[in-house]
Amino acid sequence: MLRTLPALFSTALMSSALLSVPTLAQTPQLEEILVTAEFRDIALQSQVGSTTIINERELRERAAQHLEDILNVAPNVNFASGASRARFFQIRGVGERSQFIEPLNPSIGVLVDGIDFSGLGTAGNLFDVDQVEVLRGPQGTLHGANALAGLINIQTGSPQDTPGLRIETMAADYDTYSAGIVGTGPLIADTLLYRLAINSYQSDGFIENRHLGRDNTNDRDETMVRGKLRWLSGENDTLDLVAMYADLDNGYDAFSLDNNRNTLSDQPGQDTLESHAVGLTWQRSLNNLQMESKLTVANTDTDYGYDEDWSFVGIAPALEYSSFDRYRRERDSVSAQVRLLSTTPFKAMDATHDWVVGLYYLGEEEDLKRQYTYLSQDFRSRYDTDTVSAFAQFDTHLSDTLTVISGLRIERRETDYSDNNRVASDPAKNLWGGRLMLEYSLADEAMLYGGVSRGYRANGVNAGILATLEIVEDPEIAAQLRSQRFFDDESLINYEVGLKNTLLAGQLQSRLTVFYMDREDQQVKGSLVIPREDGSSNFIDYTSNAADGNNYGLEWELNWQPVDALALYANLGLLETEFENYTNASGEDLSGRDQAHAPSYQYAAGARLMFGAGFYGRVDLEGKDSFYLSDRHSVEAPSQDLLHARIGFSTQHWDLALWGRNLTDEDTVVRGFGSFGNDPRKGYVTEPYFQYGEPRLVGISASYQF
Repeated sequence: MLRTLPALFSTALMSSALLSVPTLAQTPQLEEILVTAEFRDIALQSQVGSTTIINERELRERAAQHLEDILNVAPNVNFASGASRARFFQIRGVGERSQFIEPLNPSIGVLVDGIDFSGLGTAGNLFDVDQVEVLRGPQGTLHGANALAGLINIQTGSPQDTPGLRIETMAADYDTYSAGIVGTGPLIADTLLYRLAINSYQSDGFIENRHLGRDNTNDRDETMVRGKLRWLSGENDTLDLVAMYADLDNGYDAFSLDNNRNTLSDQPGQDTLESHAVGLTWQRSLNNLQMESKLTVANTDTDYGYDEDWSFVGIAPALEYSSFDRYRRERDSVSAQVRLLSTTPFKAMDATHDWVVGLYYLGEEEDLKRQYTYLSQDFRSRYDTDTVSAFAQFDTHLSDTLTVISGLRIERRETDYSDNNRVASDPAKNLWGGRLMLEYSLADEAMLYGGVSRGYRANGVNAGILATLEIVEDPEIAAQLRSQRFFDDESLINYEVGLKNTLLAGQLQSRLTVFYMDREDQQVKGSLVIPREDGSSNFIDYTSNAADGNNYGLEWELNWQPVDALALYANLGLLETEFENYTNASGEDLSGRDQAHAPSYQYAAGARLMFGAGFYGRVDLEGKDSFYLSDRHSVEAPSQDLLHARIGFSTQHWDLALWGRNLTDEDTVVRGFGSFGNDPRKGYVTEPYFQYGEPRLVGISASYQF
């Protein structure tokens, strides 16, 4: 379908070049962007920290359906798949890359309207989203244990006091379709406002299963429904209710023995997610302070399974094996938070102070059922966590130009693990994080900041090892596994200096950050590969504290609007990472080697041009260096340079566009293995295997709003 779109796209590009660019005498001004993930909304140019914000227009013009479509814009941010969507995220080289039996303690927090979806990146739908905020560096004061290296905050559209309706449709290659509708307005004038968003997205995916003769075994079928109410119950009170439903019924058939987009699986897998979530926020203005309370409840069921042999019965009768692995998880979470914020600074010791204090609770229950060919019975486990924390932050204004920001969070985390192998464990830990920053305002709309922050990642249980110990016969391997049953918490000390400028009478914004991160008791993913008699392998994943490490680099973002008709941006991330004193499970000394999923450079640059009469175009270029795919082997994802473009026509009510992503059709690697062989035709020789990301995708979009 739409096989003529690439040629149509090229024709539109050449035609647009013939249009003249208007010139305007007035000086354009870049819009102020607010960061909403902080304790208080704050202008991006005034925030003490390194943050990237992708707004609603950028999301729409990139035809972005999921977080994976836009994260390359953010410097020093990467992601891993191994699923139907990007599910795991890394910031400054820190973050997870997979999950199987073991419970997950995320290093990167993910919030959607304040509801915690950390570790569930598949749910990162971007329909009717106002902006995505990527906060780099530890967020120990702000968010706690789930934000060791950073936070991704998704802020969806808010109810409006005037009626509005928007309808969107999209069609693209690979039988890709999307349709959505958003309605908003008052239910009771000046008192009760609503917003309702519904979106459906379908695609056959980018894989062809040659054995089954199908091109949809890696398909996507995703539905999202979100409703919001805002009750303005009085001059001092606002009540916000959000209810969301997500249903992702996706296939998972991504790895090929021949390392291409043609698979041979006879049992294609699945990667589904169904989530129901509700969030309630109450804000009340009191004398000289504001009270904010939030309650969230979420239930998320995931079903992740795959054909482990990636082939079919009969491919190599003398050597082949056949197995299927399936993980069904049910996660229930409840969170509650109360915080007080000053609205009028108080004076003490020749300084004025703004402050925030609060309490937070998060309770999670995760039930796992694993169905696996090589298990005599289903494996079942339960992992419960209860987290209680208190936090505070003080902004001390020593003068009109100098401010000290000090924050602290103290957290008690208790866990309870049990499984049907009669294994039980209940580790508990006191954790803490915080920051001490200095902000200095310079002349001409410039701000210099620097300081130190501490993040932490919780301790945990290696469920895969506990579940495997009883069936391991080799005493040497059993002893090695026994020593890795549990792992301790990790801490990260981040040193950071930044400079933010607004130049050229508001036409140019610059944000530059230099950082150094020292990781202590670094949690590192390891695994053992134990061969079976039939040629298959038993993989035992675990987390250890065998390494320290350091990560350092810079992030630089520029936005320039020389005239109203032209907007330019350029982002750059440089990153150096290395292990210190680390030997992996295979006995290889990795001291001094780069950490996984940490490319040494990333960049994004682009331009948006208004041609006049409602016509516009944009071009985006983004890329990253090669990087190791794992700490267990030396296979690398190749460097990539991707080109995207869009030609459109926009009025007050209509927007029509022809767009393309990855126009040069470059192969990008989003997950890979390199420590085993899985091809019986080659005698299971060890070789690399890759999962490829989105190929060239060309589509058309249309929307109508009033």
